[in-house]
Amino acid sequence: MSRKVKSVRVPKELETIDLSGVIRECEAYLRDLESATLLKAQGNRDAAEALIKTRERDLGKRIGMMVYKARVEYGRSRGEKE
Repeated sequence: MSRKVKSVRVPKELETIDLSGVIRECEAYLRDLESATLLKAQGNRDAAEALIKTRERDLGKRIGMMVYKARVEYGRSRGEKE
């Protein structure tokens, strides 16, 4: 799997977002989905569902923090220009 992002259009507010970090978080989420699938196949449905719910919340927080940091950086750079 290639990790290189070649072309992405993002709003000015998100120019400084760490796209590689976003991809890494998604890769980790995919690994957890595979683990949940194995747990479910082994008959441990509750553990699989708990893993997915926990990971989804964690993924949302991490991506949200990346977006927030990029927006703050944009605000700082915009304030310096004025």
